[in-house]
Amino acid sequence: MRIAIGSDHRGVEARLRLIGLLERLGNEVIDCGTDGTNPVDYPDVAASVANRVSDHSVDRGILLCCTGVGMAIAANKVAGVRAATCHDEVTAEMSRRHNDLNVLCLSAEMIGPEVQDKMIQTWLTTPFEGGRHARRVEKISALEVACGEKAREKAG
Repeated sequence: MRIAIGSDHRGVEARLRLIGLLERLGNEVIDCGTDGTNPVDYPDVAASVANRVSDHSVDRGILLCCTGVGMAIAANKVAGVRAATCHDEVTAEMSRRHNDLNVLCLSAEMIGPEVQDKMIQTWLTTPFEGGRHARRVEKISALEVACGEKAREKAG
């Protein structure tokens, strides 16, 4: 699997560790930074990963910041991205099984390395169930289209 991963300055250490895990699991990893602990704006990193997911140059994305929440909000602004902050293996599994989540957002500071590792492994190996869940994911995609059309009409 081809995976883009990014973090803000608060997630650098966790991101670098997780790149190693992802590679050991046989994935190709695209590191979208950041490279240091100087403050950066998480929406910029989220956009870098989310745009790669949206244009299908990667299969999935992983984002890390202090809580994971800001990254999820920013990533979800990109068409075709379904991002969520997960806190345990159950939410990681269900995000794939029911929501076909393609960007996993994690807290770099509130969740320990062992839990992060288990969540990622679960998220990567859990298939989307489809069925009634596919209909719901299609409705989410339709919201993107409707909102985009309204924005274009408003802009004039």
